Amino acid sequence: MERLQKAMAEAGVASRRASEKLILAGKVVVNGQKVTELGTKVGVHDEIVVNGVPIQREQHVYYLLNKPRGVISSAHDEKGRRTVTDIIHDEDVDERIYPVGRLDYDTTGIILLTNDGALANKLMHPKYEVEKTYIAKVNGIIENSELKQLRLGVVIDGRKTKSAKTKLINIDRNKKTSLVQLTIHEGRNHQVKNMFKAVGHPVIKLHRETYGPLNLHGLQPGEFRALKPDEVQLLKNKK
Repeated sequence: MERLQKAMAEAGVASRRASEKLILAGKVVVNGQKVTELGTKVGVHDEIVVNGVPIQREQHVYYLLNKPRGVISSAHDEKGRRTVTDIIHDEDVDERIYPVGRLDYDTTGIILLTNDGALANKLMHPKYEVEKTYIAKVNGIIENSELKQLRLGVVIDGRKTKSAKTKLINIDRNKKTSLVQLTIHEGRNHQVKNMFKAVGHPVIKLHRETYGPLNLHGLQPGEFRALKPDEVQLLKNKK
């Protein structure tokens, strides 16, 4: 069950605040009964009519995509570039979905897409501390002291990052590069790139391999799959 104004907003009737005004004005009917109370809750099988027109409510869908390089993490792009939603809609997925959070244009890896606004907002809220693991190829030979700095936190734009986990995967002394695994639970813009830049090792390539309990096993770049019911429940149970 969810609040009536939320169901209306998710169906594209109006914003949640505008939907509340429609309810208070007596413009909304649920299962044949006019509703004017904002606390009213509805289920997926309830019929909602606004200004005499039944609204079309979508079932919630959840997809996991292995984002390729050079794709925008957005539902639309003003410059006409390919987006993560374009990839999924090409496979005849009709629901209006949007990405949960963002990956940079040149960053690859796991990203979730859904039309479940409540879950998306929850996963992006800092208090839930959803862990995300990245593999970064960086310039230079990274030192243990620098990995420790990343774990303890570095200052970006006047704010210190929260504790992180690091693992050195490989060092290429000939090419003077390092491969590092970094796990964080924040979501600032360009955070991983800025963290490595702060310790003197600009990122060359970046890939996100896990998001909370989810991983990309079996998915090639550009491929996606629907989440299993138990995976969705794991995300919803996040506290």
